[in-house]
Amino acid sequence: MKRIIFIALIAISTSFVFSSCTNSSSNNEVSRTSTDSTMKYTCTMHQEVLSDHPGECPKCGMTLVKQKLTASQKKMLEDGNYVKPKD
Repeated sequence: MKRIIFIALIAISTSFVFSSCTNSSSNNEVSRTSTDSTMKYTCTMHQEVLSDHPGECPKCGMTLVKQKLTASQKKMLEDGNYVKPKD
């Protein structure tokens, strides 16, 4: 009887370990997605130029670089006061 209880406890604890590993990887995917939404391509000289993909600044022609949005850039996105590069 002790042997059956011991095997059952091992099976239950093993299932908890594998289920917790699965949940942590899905949480990482969620955090990566939210982090990517704060990353945009912008011109180093013209912070009002924002894009979801690489390209060139329509004002000066410089290559857009990927960077984390600043507070003022987030406000520009919310208000719609930013320049979109031509595709």
